[in-house]
Amino acid sequence: MSPRRPRVGVLGAVALGLVLLGALVGFARLPDADPASPGPASSSGGDRSAGDGAPARPNASARTPRERIFDDGRFLVAFYGTAGTGALGVLGETPPDVAFARLAREAARFERPRQPVLPVFELIVTIADPFPGPDGDYAHDLPRAAVQRYIDAARRHGALLVLDLQPGRTDFTTAAKRWAWALRDPYVGLALDPEWRMARGEVPGQVIGSVDAAEINRTTAWLADLQQRHRLPQKLLVLHQFRTDMITRIGSVQPRRSLAMVQHVDGFGTPGQKLDTFAAVAQPQRFRMGFKLFYDEDVDLMDPTAVHRIRPKVRFVSFQ
Repeated sequence: MSPRRPRVGVLGAVALGLVLLGALVGFARLPDADPASPGPASSSGGDRSAGDGAPARPNASARTPRERIFDDGRFLVAFYGTAGTGALGVLGETPPDVAFARLAREAARFERPRQPVLPVFELIVTIADPFPGPDGDYAHDLPRAAVQRYIDAARRHGALLVLDLQPGRTDFTTAAKRWAWALRDPYVGLALDPEWRMARGEVPGQVIGSVDAAEINRTTAWLADLQQRHRLPQKLLVLHQFRTDMITRIGSVQPRRSLAMVQHVDGFGTPGQKLDTFAAVAQPQRFRMGFKLFYDEDVDLMDPTAVHRIRPKVRFVSFQ
C-alpha cells in the first residue's frame, strides 16, 4: 500500500476552517429528542405530516428516489463539504442550487451508455473539532435549518443527499440518531468517516481515527430499521476509508439489503498513489466501490475515463 501522505497541513487548515465555520453558522447540538419526532417543515412548500414526521413530497419535476440506488448501472457523482464554507470541500463554496448546477456539469462527464449518472450532495453534518466543546465530544452539528436547505435542494433537483458524520469521541450510532428527522426523507442517506472517530484521549486532527465493525453494524442495523419502519426506498450508506486499520475487522461488517453499502476510498496524491491505496483497501466482494478526487490536493487530477478504468469497478465518485 502506498499510504496517504500525512495530513498535517490539511488538518491544520481544517481546524482553522472549523473555527471560521463556527463564526459563520454557529455551533449547534441537536437535542437528544425522540428519533421519531418530526423535523421542521420544508421550506420548499411540500406537504409534510406533522403527526408522523413523514417527509414532504418532492416537486413533480424532481426525480423520484429509486427503489434501489444502483439500478440500471447507475453511477453516482458527489460534491463533498459542509454548509457555509469551502474550507472542508467544494460543496460549501456556493449555495446549494449553485453547487448543484456545477455538480450536474461534472456528473455529465461521467455518463456512459447504459450507465446514467445520479448527482449527490455529501454534506458533513457532524463536524469534528480540535477542541472538546460543551459536550466534550470534539464535534458539533450543523443547525437543522442549514441541513434542510440541502434536503430541499435535493428534492428540487432529483439528487440524493448523504449526511456525513465526523463524530469525534461520540460513537456513530449516537451521532446518527440525532439526524433521524432528516434520514426519514427518501432522498437522504448516511456516510460514516472513521478518520474522525476518536478514541478516549484522542483529538481530531492529531491522529487518524478508526472504528470497529461492531459499531458499524449497530449503526447500519438502526438505519435499516428506520428505513423499513417508514417504508422508505433503499438508502445509500457510505464507509470512508484510506487505510486498512481505519475499519477493524472489516470482514465482519454485515450486509443490509435495504442499504446500498459503498466502501469509499479517499486517498489523495498522484494517480499511482491513489490506485495503490485503492488496491490495498478495496473489498469489492462486500461493497460497491467509491473513489474520491481532490481538486486541490491531487496531483494530475484523474479524469472520468481514468476513473472508469479502475478495477474493481467504481460506482460512486466524489469531489472534495
